[in-house]
Amino acid sequence: MTALHRAVLAIIGYVTALVAANWATSHYGLIPVGFGQTATAGTVAAGGALMMRNVVQDQLGRYAVVIAVLLGSLLSALTSVPAVALASGCAVLISELADTAVYTPLRKRGWVRAVIPATLLGAVLDTVVFLHLAGLPVWPQVPGQLVGKAWAVALPVTVVLAVRAVRAQRLARAA
Repeated sequence: MTALHRAVLAIIGYVTALVAANWATSHYGLIPVGFGQTATAGTVAAGGALMMRNVVQDQLGRYAVVIAVLLGSLLSALTSVPAVALASGCAVLISELADTAVYTPLRKRGWVRAVIPATLLGAVLDTVVFLHLAGLPVWPQVPGQLVGKAWAVALPVTVVLAVRAVRAQRLARAA
């Protein structure tokens, strides 16, 4: 796969996750996410978007992230309740800028070392800003929102670590 293909797939994945999060929240409201918590239906997709943001930045840079946020917000406005789309657009822009501020300097130390703290900061900011702007109760919903986003972050990080471990074993055997 070429760098261009990876970049296009990263943008498509990121924008799709943003739109899916808003569409699901607009159509399904709150859902159970485990541990007795509920979250907006788009929370898992929003968590996935937080992860995809880092991939977009790695492939295309920070400006591409801002353009993708604007594109995702525009498409969300066409497919979701307007209040959800607006709240999401503002929340994503704020959280992604903070995520980028943490991710960029830490990226030199490794992907996992950068993505976990950056995504955690982004998740908290996204949650608080989105809930507030969408007119939803903020503090009662924060735990559930963070549980849902944790599911979305834990899975891809685990997959990346597993793939890297398998590659390392193959390289060790070949040497």
